[in-house]
Amino acid sequence: MHATLTRRSALLAAASLPFAAALPRAARAAAPLQGVSIAPFHRVKLGDFEVTTLLSGTRIVEAPHTIFGTNASDADFAAAAEAGFIPTDATRFYFTPVLVNTGAELVLFDTGNTVADITGALAAAGISPDQVDTVVITHMHGDHIGGLIDGATPTFANARYVTGAVEHNFWAAAGNAGFDAKVRPLNDKFSFIDAGASPVPGITAIDAPGHTVGHMAYMLESAGHAMVLIADAANHYVWSLQQPDWEVRFDADKATAAATRRSLLGMIAADRLPFVGYHMPFPALGYLEPLGAGWRMVPASYQLTL
Repeated sequence: MHATLTRRSALLAAASLPFAAALPRAARAAAPLQGVSIAPFHRVKLGDFEVTTLLSGTRIVEAPHTIFGTNASDADFAAAAEAGFIPTDATRFYFTPVLVNTGAELVLFDTGNTVADITGALAAAGISPDQVDTVVITHMHGDHIGGLIDGATPTFANARYVTGAVEHNFWAAAGNAGFDAKVRPLNDKFSFIDAGASPVPGITAIDAPGHTVGHMAYMLESAGHAMVLIADAANHYVWSLQQPDWEVRFDADKATAAATRRSLLGMIAADRLPFVGYHMPFPALGYLEPLGAGWRMVPASYQLTL
């Protein structure tokens, strides 16, 4: 009986021949395994701005089809996963606030799940919380407001705070424990804006509802260059970007969220802009290439480091 020789086994067998005789002894494996490593920050330039994505946390979540593509069949969900080289039984969540240094101000977009998460990520990037001038909250889910305050102590002692008026007013009236603990104590330091407003020069709010009622994205513009922070307009690089009509459990208004994805992502792709997605694989930065009914994420390489 003859063994089946696959292309991979043939290549491995051929590659090992020159080295087989040179092996003096068995490897000791003295160094312990250290586990998966993900860089805590990633800094690029955009015109005269510096943009730093901050990994304020990551975790593995099981049964992703109960979260993404809840209106898609098991077969379609599995096919999309297979095409994207990812499993169907688990996914990794990333939480990625963005720090923008305009040269005049240090602006932080969102604050992660906890104070420890965001201060640790900032420290890795060489920033202390008291250096932050402005904190912009894209929406008021717990993983975006969790780092604002620890008990009665604000994390960003010298900062002013900006968020959308519609978003704030919705949660202020909702009797939400997270809002009451993290946002309400800072209310007198907040400024409330609408789409089209600029919290600081070079940064413009974009209406992007659906994930929450007043969810906002932001356009960064400096020296002829632009980038879009999409926040949670799309939450997964395969199951949301490639399938914009697939529903996401965390979207409050699923039809509106899908419409936002089509319009916002379509604009980013058409204008060939870089974007940052809060839950995209870290460093959460890339471009969009049209693919079927949606878009494929092309991770940024060195384009924004030149």
